[in-house]
Amino acid sequence: LKNHQRAVRPHPTHPSPLARSIFLSNQRKGLGARHNFTPANHASVRPFLVPGARGERREPPDMSPAVADGEALSKRQAELLKQEGNAFFKKDRISAAIDAYTGLGGSVTNTALHVVRIILTSERDGAITLCPKVAVYWTNRALCYKKRNEWAKVEDDCRTAIKLDSQSVKAHYMLGLALVNKQKLAEGIKALEKSLELGRGAHPASYMVEEIWQELSKAKYIEWESLSRERASQLDKLKVACKEALRNYTRLGNSEADEPEEQLNEVEEVFRKASKTDTPTDVPDHLCCKITLDIFRDPVITPSGVTYERAVLLDHLQTVGKFDPVTREALEPHQLVPNLAIKEAVHAFLSEHGWAYKIR
Repeated sequence: LKNHQRAVRPHPTHPSPLARSIFLSNQRKGLGARHNFTPANHASVRPFLVPGARGERREPPDMSPAVADGEALSKRQAELLKQEGNAFFKKDRISAAIDAYTGLGGSVTNTALHVVRIILTSERDGAITLCPKVAVYWTNRALCYKKRNEWAKVEDDCRTAIKLDSQSVKAHYMLGLALVNKQKLAEGIKALEKSLELGRGAHPASYMVEEIWQELSKAKYIEWESLSRERASQLDKLKVACKEALRNYTRLGNSEADEPEEQLNEVEEVFRKASKTDTPTDVPDHLCCKITLDIFRDPVITPSGVTYERAVLLDHLQTVGKFDPVTREALEPHQLVPNLAIKEAVHAFLSEHGWAYKIR
């Protein structure tokens, strides 16, 4: 065995003890050449003969510590590549950011051999290639594709991220944006609503919750406009048909009869009321925050009985002071309670009056 080890010379580019250990082990298995470092060759390795008292056949040494070290190295390298990609993204170097997040290769199937391949060659892989099961790498790349309006790629990356982390706010959010931009409004709205729900649970006062609400409102308004036009068209056709039927009925006994003005006016009034829900008016005061004067999104009630928008009130408590803006009574964040009654009333109002989603 000593003679065998002396015959093995480490590759000149192997400064790392980990690389040397893996390299020596693979040399014993006949995998010394660069082009042989593949999962297929690794799986087909046969036991080697170690000279001993009886010349018995033994298995190669246990590789589990090396594999664990290789996985840790891959994770560290992937995290560095993610940070590099973030830096490129901030500088608007989108292609470079995508390369950092993605890399040049496919998914990694054998970490130890992959680490040796990195060391033996100058090949450079990205965060996703090194650690394909980390959801944030996929959402970061999706954000790059979003910058380019490549919505199909955004959708693919976000669906992968959601499989890895179903609670990812960004993945649901960008999936919703991609679907809306692909004219899949119903699916897009569902994904945006899911991201808003997750975002409110994690960070109710964050900028992202506000951003999600803005995009959800736009999508809901677009949906309302489409449905409103369709309803208006149907009502107009029905109104014309009703008036024509009334005139024909009046002429049945007397072709010279006058127009039934009173009945026609009643028909007009009926159809006016039918279209009332699609006619923009003012939102009722009790459904609006006393600070922003906008319709509630996530209403909370204070011990004094006043209802506010959660994010706005939390910002007030943090930046202005811990007191109720209206009553001036002392107030702590943990004292806020969701106002479910108002929330349900807002939901019902918006369901019937989609025009209220329009951002002022």
